[in-house]
Amino acid sequence: MLSKWGLNILVLSYVLTLALVSCIKAKDDKFLVITVASNETDGYKRFMKSAEVNGLQVKTLGLHHPWLGGNMQSPGGGYKVNLLKEALNEMEIADDLIILFTDSYDVIIDGSTNEILERFNSFDAKIVFGAEKFCWPDTSLYNKYPEVGSGYRFLNSGGFIGYAKHIKSFIGKKSIKNEDDDQLFYALLFLDEALRNEFKVVLDTLAQLFQNLNGNVDEVKLNLDSEFVHLTNTKFNTHPIIIHGNGRSRLDLNSFGNYLAKAWTKPIGCTRCNLVDHLESLRPDQYPSVLISVFIDKPSAFLEEFLNKIANFNYPAKKISMFLYNNQEYHGALFENYIHIFKKMFKKVKFVAHNSTMGSQEARNQAVELGLTREADYYFYVDSDAQLDNPNILRYLVNRNESIIAPLLVRPFKAWSNFWGALNSDGFYTRSFDYMDIVNGDQAGKGIWNVPYITNCYLINMSVIKNYKIKTVYTLDTLDPDMAFCTNLRNRDIHMKIDSTQDYGHLVNSENFDPQKTNPDLYELVRNPLDWDLRYIHADYQHSLLPETVNAQPCPDVFWFPIVTDRFCDEFVQIMEAFGQWSDGSNNDKRLETGYEAVPTRDIHMKQVGLAGVWSEFLRKYVTPLQEREFIGYHNEPPKAPMSFVVRYRPDEQPSLRPHHDSSTYTINIALNTVGVDYEGGGCRFIRYDCDVTTTRKGWMFMHPGRLTHYHEGLLVTKGTRYIMISFVDP
Repeated sequence: MLSKWGLNILVLSYVLTLALVSCIKAKDDKFLVITVASNETDGYKRFMKSAEVNGLQVKTLGLHHPWLGGNMQSPGGGYKVNLLKEALNEMEIADDLIILFTDSYDVIIDGSTNEILERFNSFDAKIVFGAEKFCWPDTSLYNKYPEVGSGYRFLNSGGFIGYAKHIKSFIGKKSIKNEDDDQLFYALLFLDEALRNEFKVVLDTLAQLFQNLNGNVDEVKLNLDSEFVHLTNTKFNTHPIIIHGNGRSRLDLNSFGNYLAKAWTKPIGCTRCNLVDHLESLRPDQYPSVLISVFIDKPSAFLEEFLNKIANFNYPAKKISMFLYNNQEYHGALFENYIHIFKKMFKKVKFVAHNSTMGSQEARNQAVELGLTREADYYFYVDSDAQLDNPNILRYLVNRNESIIAPLLVRPFKAWSNFWGALNSDGFYTRSFDYMDIVNGDQAGKGIWNVPYITNCYLINMSVIKNYKIKTVYTLDTLDPDMAFCTNLRNRDIHMKIDSTQDYGHLVNSENFDPQKTNPDLYELVRNPLDWDLRYIHADYQHSLLPETVNAQPCPDVFWFPIVTDRFCDEFVQIMEAFGQWSDGSNNDKRLETGYEAVPTRDIHMKQVGLAGVWSEFLRKYVTPLQEREFIGYHNEPPKAPMSFVVRYRPDEQPSLRPHHDSSTYTINIALNTVGVDYEGGGCRFIRYDCDVTTTRKGWMFMHPGRLTHYHEGLLVTKGTRYIMISFVDP
């Protein structure tokens, strides 16, 4: 049952379609397209759109009536023939009326009436059938077909064109049961030489008008360099108009359909992607209802941000209910905290915590069932890899009014995304010709794309689930939930779309996220640089790099910059204290190759806590630009800092550090806590310049030359504990 909102859209679309057909009918009374469809599937809607943009009048037979033609996965379809016979018998047929009869679910029309008739008239025939390379469904008829040289030899019933009166007489020569095969019916008529000659029936062996894709996909290509994209048969150098994705080529048709029938043009790109805000005129209580389904079924990086972004969606909270699933003990406390937040915000919240025995596949199916039970208009699925940065994501996707649509999400600076553009013969990923355009966000890749696989995040119109009765959409044989979901949809010809017109967010990479570590997100700089930057880099960091900025210099050649957040500092200290193996402050240090430390401190090296790689990237990405700005002319890529460590000063442990030179070209010193709050005293004295820095700021970094000029000492800590992060860069 459609929601009121969905019904309004459907009624409006129907009225517009009627107006269009009536307008076309006045112009094209000598040409008619006839098709068969029981339901308004996504394939049918695409077919009708292709006819509409080309100004064609379409008569649909059997619409909203039960399909009586058997299982279309095997020989069948005689029902289509009988519907056509019935329609022709009821029509007043003029001598010059030409009809084009095609399938609809797997057909796109890519030309106007004039273009179609021009091609038809180029044949010396009264009836023209499309042709293919397979003799189906009866291979015993192979040798009965006329030889055609290099062309397609065998009749395909997915499309034919001819004078209506001739077609009526031709197909009236035999009867057929609804469950019998329509292609065999037409083939036997064609192979009767007397009938073939009487009605001047020919096959389009060179794909001049009809292109059947099954088995021939490698022989066609899109001419993307033209203003309007059309399909070219490279084998015969022809430009077919009726494109039929028969057999296993249906997914190829879906891909071509992203461009054909004026869907994409070179100067504009996607022609059907303008976002119309259907919600703007509605009161919040009139918005479609949405069940948001959140899945955390693996240890996930930056989960707090993930959940917080969902809490900040720009959509009426009273129209949202939630299903949340978490099977990770590590995330239990955070999950529970957000359960309380969501319960205060949204209409209804159901959750499955990590101590439940429910598996993720069962939970996904249960979430869909919950959407049906609560009569939600939409089901919004999101897993913990999807960082949904755009708070308007629900509004935008609902406004698209698609059966199933996913926002484009990509791992930053990578080609890994939440969709596949094509499948190989085993049903797994292969790169489509336009995949990189889409994931790179190029102008050519801005659009709404019909794709065979989506994951991580998508919006489902619940009418799809109701109409196709697929409550266990995440279950199919031994496939994992995502593969089962997409396969179930493809098997029912339900189109999955990916929307790359907006910046919706991005994916995190949680493949090697290790919850056994203390504060594991802090280890994610290399794998998840964008999220790491947003959480841990100081908001004013970029300001220090602006040409007009004069950075603080409390002592000569000692520069001071904001670089990391308070949270970074706190989590960094927590990692060190959880590790706990502070050096003893003596000159003997087994961590060093020499075993001797001339100026010892109480410290922990980055190598000891597994942060050496992260810290090297930190120096390269964040410290080097500051160094090159202030110490002009020195460049070393990447910087090397084998001595990088956190120092702890305490009055009862090591309260200060004697004067020394650092073994570095330059040194950085980041304050990890706050003077006057966490400790008293402390700081650094640069002896040559008689200059003290005692008012250090948490998250700010000193940078100064190392050996020779900046002889310095660590000043006495009189109370509390002081933590600093030190790197001797390029020793």
